[in-house]
Amino acid sequence: MAPRSLSFLLLLVSYAVASNSSATVSASAFNSSAPVTSSTSSTSSASTSTSGISTSVSTTSSMTSYLATETGPLTLPMSHYSFTPYPTPTLAPEPPIFPATDPLYPPPVSADPVVVPDFAPAWAAAYAKATSMISNFTIEQKVNITTGVGWANGLCVGNTPPVGNFPGLCLQDSPLGVRDTDFVTSFPAGITTASTWNRALMRARGLAIGQENRMKGVNVALGPMMNMGRIAQGGRNWEGFGADPFLSGEAAYETILGLQAGGVQATAKHYINNEQEWKRTQESSNVDDRTEHEIYAQPFMRAVMAGVSSVMCSYNLINDTYACNNNKTLNDMMKREFGFQGFIQSDWSATMNILSPVAGLDMTMPGDITFDSGTSYFGQNLTDMVMNGTISMQRLDDMATRIIGAWYYLHQDEGYPNATVSSFDLYSPINQEVNAQSDHYLIVREIGAAGTVLLKNEGALPLDKPKNIVLVGSDAAPPASGPNEYADQGGDPSGILAMGWGSGTDNFTYLVSPYEAIQARARVDQTSVFWNFDDWNLASAGNSVIGMEAAIVFVNSDSGEGYITVDGNAGDRQNLSAWHQGDQLILAVAAQNNNTIVVTNSVGPLIIEPWVDHPNVTAIVWANLGGNEAGNAIADILYGAWNPSGKLPYTIAKSPTDYSAQLVTGGTSADILSINYTEGLFIDYRWFDAQNITPRYEFGFGLSYTTFEYSNLAIMSINPADSAQMDLVQNWEDGGATPIAEGSTTALWLHMPAYKVTFNVKNTGTLYGGEIPQLYIHHPPSAGEPPSVLKGFTNVEVSPGQTTSVSITLSRYDLSIWDVIRQGWAKPEGTITFSVGASSRDFRLSGTIPS
Repeated sequence: MAPRSLSFLLLLVSYAVASNSSATVSASAFNSSAPVTSSTSSTSSASTSTSGISTSVSTTSSMTSYLATETGPLTLPMSHYSFTPYPTPTLAPEPPIFPATDPLYPPPVSADPVVVPDFAPAWAAAYAKATSMISNFTIEQKVNITTGVGWANGLCVGNTPPVGNFPGLCLQDSPLGVRDTDFVTSFPAGITTASTWNRALMRARGLAIGQENRMKGVNVALGPMMNMGRIAQGGRNWEGFGADPFLSGEAAYETILGLQAGGVQATAKHYINNEQEWKRTQESSNVDDRTEHEIYAQPFMRAVMAGVSSVMCSYNLINDTYACNNNKTLNDMMKREFGFQGFIQSDWSATMNILSPVAGLDMTMPGDITFDSGTSYFGQNLTDMVMNGTISMQRLDDMATRIIGAWYYLHQDEGYPNATVSSFDLYSPINQEVNAQSDHYLIVREIGAAGTVLLKNEGALPLDKPKNIVLVGSDAAPPASGPNEYADQGGDPSGILAMGWGSGTDNFTYLVSPYEAIQARARVDQTSVFWNFDDWNLASAGNSVIGMEAAIVFVNSDSGEGYITVDGNAGDRQNLSAWHQGDQLILAVAAQNNNTIVVTNSVGPLIIEPWVDHPNVTAIVWANLGGNEAGNAIADILYGAWNPSGKLPYTIAKSPTDYSAQLVTGGTSADILSINYTEGLFIDYRWFDAQNITPRYEFGFGLSYTTFEYSNLAIMSINPADSAQMDLVQNWEDGGATPIAEGSTTALWLHMPAYKVTFNVKNTGTLYGGEIPQLYIHHPPSAGEPPSVLKGFTNVEVSPGQTTSVSITLSRYDLSIWDVIRQGWAKPEGTITFSVGASSRDFRLSGTIPS
């Protein structure tokens, strides 16, 4: 059987997409005579048009779970696969816009970033060292570099063995801190960080997490997580950065720059479409090509532009092919289109096929097929496949080079600490050898406050030395048996909720509850403080608030990873109601006190219609998940030590059925669920806008204790800084699409500054405060885009009566849409307008992009 080159396979992929069939190449596309497990084409169920927009988007949505199943996963046929490495970038650095960048020394953070860092020289130097190292390695040694040692066979949650002068790697969760060890910080969750809309805080958090990983000897940090929150009930939404690709992408970008500046390799996960926990290893996310590019892939593209070292493929299938065996997403999109130079690792036991290396997988984790199985799809199987010519030696060299190259790229060959974590023996003394916390509690507290969103305030806040207050609800209290009362935080919270559950957690060194923080402030103010932490005795709760100057009710809602079920919630939330009968608790308090302040600690949106308009509910504080300093951050907001500036990273609906996508449940142990992304580009606020659905609180909404006025809008074109790519710029201006080439989506000309929008923001109130101006693009109707699409934001701090000038820079990419026929980014025909304002529905200024 004749070998088939990878370039030939990619040609078939492009043809398949251009002809509007499945974006994933099936085995039969490679070898029509080879046996293959067949499956329904994803695009036939998604009903896509040649524009990539779904033509069968319904106008209603239902909370009712439905069951539709696939007939089985598509797989590659057994054959002989030759391999040619992807070409590395050749464009010369051009400071200051496109400077050569070492990941340890990224460009300074900016509220309006205009620099496009060039990591190609750093990768080239790392590749040269890696190529030299492996030049005398045997096949078995190269395979060992790619194969984890197996579950619980090392100190870290994932480990690769030492090979020659390569010491092997320690891979460790989580996106909010170092998991399974002591003396580390529990940072605010990703969703809280996204709620700050503040790039400096995103970068600072990433840097601090990176420093703690390095101090603990972790080589590869398994974060950030950047799935899109397509489903409001999604169990792991809190680990990510919200329900918009631009916001999520910017948060991922800054987090990765910070992590790697701290010395640890970052991992962009979970690639891609892992949007629910239920049957995550047995569901096919069926997504059209345009939606995949414009929504779900954008954060990963920004991760590559941040120089990320590793990408983790997810558990689910994508258009009937497992994510870690998916040639389209791994090879064609990630490595060819994005120009990714690092290595792709599997999620734990997400490798599903011996031929996954052909599809682009570079490392299998934790190494065994299932935990403790003693078997591996790599290991001896990979060795055999290379020796018999099924997988080429060139591909194995590429896998090993990418992995060792990433190690050199982060300078981990230069005195990097040994691992001092013990993931499978938590009481081992090694976990206490290194205290990595430093003064990171300061960052935790600041992000906790900056990521808190003030949703309602009728003069109740900030508190001003009240004579007496009462705290109601267990969420105000410290956990009954300490901050780590459940393994991986997987249990019904008995106190303040400061993170969700699952592998995305770490162990609290300490946890400040609102009860403790407010008590400390009450001592200063000489306020009498009362409390009632019983969620279930409504009569007692109501009676306890009578006569109080303020009654503060604390409620929460939890979720996490699907390997843990809490109170019937198998990772994903069963509903969007507050836990512990929170709605009834709030109503019981509001019935007896006319100054009821509600504080929520939630993993995501809640339906708050039962009480949001109650006349006695005078303020709502959306505190998200605050980490170690959660209580102090809440107190800072309540008392005005921090003027609220947070904005919602998702929409809060009036009804669960208002959201465009719902959780899919059901299925037998053998079923593969079909999850059809029929809403296409219309997720979260995009759906609400397109369907003219009024939300309770829109995406980007958030109040302050002061007010702001916008004025003097202007926009100017920026002359291209890179003359070497002027032909591509002109092609785009003339309506052409980006070429099908290596690095086409991350090309400098596409992302360098093209337009500068300027305007003024004035603080018209009486208090110093921060505002988050947001820029939304409005494409012409023929483009088939949602009515408004976030493409810029910044943050400003302004004193009372003062005015500051603000800028937001746009790139050509920001104005482009994905053309599924030409397989590139193109400017749509017609007039593109934009609006600047305080949320996705509060536009203050409007303009037109120069033609």
